[in-house]
Amino acid sequence: MQFMLIMNETEAERNKRNDPAEAGAYWGGWTAFVQAIQQAGIVINGDGLQPPQTATTLRIRDGKRVVQDGPFADTKEQLGGYFVIEVPDLDAALEWAAKSPAASGGSIEIRPIMPPPPQG
Repeated sequence: MQFMLIMNETEAERNKRNDPAEAGAYWGGWTAFVQAIQQAGIVINGDGLQPPQTATTLRIRDGKRVVQDGPFADTKEQLGGYFVIEVPDLDAALEWAAKSPAASGGSIEIRPIMPPPPQG
């Protein structure tokens, strides 16, 4: 079964990326996590994302495009990246998500991937 691990970080966690006193530990935790899931052979895909202020949000209202700079919602946590993994079940996905640095400084949403539509 494939699951997407949606990594959410607080702004304080995100700021550790560029803080000379904290960047080593921040990136070290992510490097260890990425190496572990790659060595386990469960990674289908994954990417980190640029900061939320680089986002553009699109909505269609009354048939017209409404484009807004920035993320879609004012929240305490922001989407930082994702991994698509293939594991036997939700319990296994939860075990891997718990090992992510985002679990202790933010949150991880675990969502099953929809199967492809039937070909007919």
